[in-house]
Amino acid sequence: MSKIIHIELDDSNLPPPTPEVEQERRVAMFDLLEENSFELVSRDDRPVPEGPYKLFLSVRERRLVFEIKTEANDPAGEFHLSLGPFRQVVKDYFLICESYFDAVKTAAPSQIETIDMARRGIHNEGANVLQERLEGKAVVDHDTARRLFTLICVLHFGG
Repeated sequence: MSKIIHIELDDSNLPPPTPEVEQERRVAMFDLLEENSFELVSRDDRPVPEGPYKLFLSVRERRLVFEIKTEANDPAGEFHLSLGPFRQVVKDYFLICESYFDAVKTAAPSQIETIDMARRGIHNEGANVLQERLEGKAVVDHDTARRLFTLICVLHFGG
């Protein structure tokens, strides 16, 4: 399976992220580049440029844009996904993350663990939504979808 070797987020129109959001972003990008699987799907029997790929993520006109290039910077594909299906799960994810960051400061370990389990569950839900939305465009494994979902959250709300 092919993979992503470079990733850029176009967050130029977003407010500066909070320190917590920036940390989530850094970790997701690091983990994504360390290990991922990303394979473009052939459409209309057209050949798909082989990976590895460079991924440029942005939001344009309220749509999530995946711009994919080859290692040599040749265009490999571009697709636009509606942000609508992500809205609720992104909102839920940010609310639970807020609770988690607050709990880490003052709550008992058992409370932190409970909130973290809920956070992971919502994160998994976001990854599943992303995998469904990418169907017919790209194939990603669950861990790659989770990390990409984190980056989508950063672009969706900015901070």
